Amino acid sequence: MPTAVVNFAPTPGSVELRDVVIPEITADDVLLEVSHVGVCGSDLHQWSGDHSWPVMYPVILGHEFSGTIARVGDNVHDWKIGDRVVSETAAVISSDNPMTRRGLYNLDPTRKGFGYGVDGAMTSFVRVPARIVHHLPAGLPFDQACLTEPCCVAYSATVKNARIEPGDRVAVLGPGTIGILCAAIARLCGAEVAVVGLPCDAKRLEVAKHYGCETIVDDPKVWAFARDGLGCDGVIDAAGVSATLMVAMDIVRPAGWISKVGWGRQPLGFSLDPLVQKNVTLQGSFSHNWPIWERVIALLASGALDVRPIIGGVWPLQQWHEAFTQMHHGAVVKSVLSPAMI
Repeated sequence: MPTAVVNFAPTPGSVELRDVVIPEITADDVLLEVSHVGVCGSDLHQWSGDHSWPVMYPVILGHEFSGTIARVGDNVHDWKIGDRVVSETAAVISSDNPMTRRGLYNLDPTRKGFGYGVDGAMTSFVRVPARIVHHLPAGLPFDQACLTEPCCVAYSATVKNARIEPGDRVAVLGPGTIGILCAAIARLCGAEVAVVGLPCDAKRLEVAKHYGCETIVDDPKVWAFARDGLGCDGVIDAAGVSATLMVAMDIVRPAGWISKVGWGRQPLGFSLDPLVQKNVTLQGSFSHNWPIWERVIALLASGALDVRPIIGGVWPLQQWHEAFTQMHHGAVVKSVLSPAMI
């Protein structure tokens, strides 16, 4: 009987390893045998009980995963057993929702994702709708491919929901997985990038240097205003607290932009007047869709986007607590679990 990392209640620490059954699939699904699954900041928030989204307890965690197809549903004709794949996160959507009809099913209000709305991939097998499965190029290893999902989050925030031009100065607030990947993609767009963190982020800021980024501890004002005294062209707010939006408004130049991808459940507690006075565009960024996945997979396969520097280690599923703790305390940027490891 397979085991799984299960979030069973909203109280802090309510995660444990449990025996589970192999899920049944419908005619439109595939059963995916999980090779690797990344630990996301949202998994950590559900573990610590300070998340701000509804969770269907008990639920198996994990929405960043890669693996091979072990079974196909009767209506599935484009996939076969043994195919190497990655999967998107929109496990449940409404085909009739206006956002879905536009191809923006990530913004369907009825959407449910792996790891909070339906069982996720921190286990040996996961049921996946065939509509969200993508081919994995042969040269892309599973342990790197499982990070396609956070790369897609970063691509959406940096390319689709920002307006970077070569030579722009872009500040990224928060040196977590998403922040560093946003910085890496901004560099691919031709921007000068500084990643901003706190003294406790020293190890993660060192990782950001692998992508050609400057790193700043605490106050980014000197860097932001160094060019002409007006501020940086854009800010990507990838921090997990609300207060960083005030920092973003302070350092962005007039007519600049802020792309907010980090979640923060705290009330703002400050005025948005600088946003108005400086005529700044504030853009939220959530999730991703099919074309973003195809583009990111191509970037990963070509080596243009290299996720190896952010992977701090691969742990067996049984050592999930160690993997969570290492990431929670900032010792590593990204922890990866492998159900196949003993």
